Amino acid sequence: MSWYDEVEYIRKQAKMNNEFFASSLPMIASENVLSPLCREMLLTDFHGRYAEGTPGHRYYEGCKFFDNVEEKAIELAKKLFNCSYADVRPTAGTTANIGILKALIKPGESAVVLDLANGAHISFGKWGGAGVRGINLISYPFNDEIMNIDVDAAVKLIKKVKPKLALNGRSVFLFPSPIKELAEAVHDLGIYLVYDAAHVLGLIGGKQFQDPLKEGADVMSGSTHKTLPGPQGGMIVSDHKGNTDEDKSFLRKLGFGIFPGVTSSYHLHHVAAKAIAFAEHLEFGAAYAKQTIKNAQRLAQSLHEEGCKVFGENLGFTKSHQILVEIGPGKGKEASKKLEDSGIVTNMNTIPGDTDPLNPSGLRLGTPELTRIGMKEIDMDSIAEFFKRALLKNDNTKKIKADIKEFRKDFQELHYCFKDGFRGYDYHKLV
Repeated sequence: MSWYDEVEYIRKQAKMNNEFFASSLPMIASENVLSPLCREMLLTDFHGRYAEGTPGHRYYEGCKFFDNVEEKAIELAKKLFNCSYADVRPTAGTTANIGILKALIKPGESAVVLDLANGAHISFGKWGGAGVRGINLISYPFNDEIMNIDVDAAVKLIKKVKPKLALNGRSVFLFPSPIKELAEAVHDLGIYLVYDAAHVLGLIGGKQFQDPLKEGADVMSGSTHKTLPGPQGGMIVSDHKGNTDEDKSFLRKLGFGIFPGVTSSYHLHHVAAKAIAFAEHLEFGAAYAKQTIKNAQRLAQSLHEEGCKVFGENLGFTKSHQILVEIGPGKGKEASKKLEDSGIVTNMNTIPGDTDPLNPSGLRLGTPELTRIGMKEIDMDSIAEFFKRALLKNDNTKKIKADIKEFRKDFQELHYCFKDGFRGYDYHKLV
């Protein structure tokens, strides 16, 4: 192939990807789509520039305009999360987590954490960032019936093992964590509590979920591209104000953990897009988060009524954007592939009791992107019917896919973002 053919091949794949998602039901809980103004920032000259350090204290010249952008991003982040400290430099949620771990815990020291089978994120597991840092991980006791940490048993464990950190990070995040109770226990022992809000950052910013910093978390990390629909990236925030020497040391460690700890230059175009996403979420976040949760709860109820086994039934299935469905022993992968063939994009997921993450027994579903394109509760009933046809009735996948493509025709406009000057913009046809 010539260089032109190689380039055209890549462009063709991008176009086909856009077309695929424009005619499917995107339900991966960790995905979302950018607003036009956020996308504009990714095409600016900020891309490819360097700005190591902090505003006004750079290792490179030519940063005066970006300094203004980063300062504005920090200002907006503090306002969005009602806190006193924000760092928008992490290039991913996992990068933010590793930076926090580098700052606050040494190799060989212990941390309490959720087990992966109970919904933890891999960055807080032995195969992820915590393992890279060489941390001794001790699992929280977990209550399968409420899909949450067993508070009383966890407090007893913390008092017994006296870990260096208490970590609260989840990839399956159906219900708020018992942060207040855990914070009281760990703070009595002089331990820091870390809350990974990667999945629920937009729900927190929209004031529709728990407020971890106000409940006692010392630092909160997050991804800026899930329920907070910005560019791929990460951030950390804290309500420590640096009023004491201990506080100053804590914040200084966090800053050094991110730079030079785990970042060099930090994708300046993404920082600019983060700033716009924060501004949009300050305006639209409450409405978006509220509808996202309503959609998840309605979809869970509808799936339950169609005959699916949905976790959390006794508690209303979910208080977030996520739903966890049990498919059968080791059948999660098979089910997710069949759904994809039908035009429904999900991911296989471990459920309590699973031991093999490559052959799990469940599916994780999310409503952030469905909500972003304008779907409401009534539409969740239609989606539950598509699930029933694919997984319970074994209908022809090509027929289901064609019906979903027709269904999606009414949902091509992006909602909950600034649109002035972009009316009629089709975000699926950028390429």
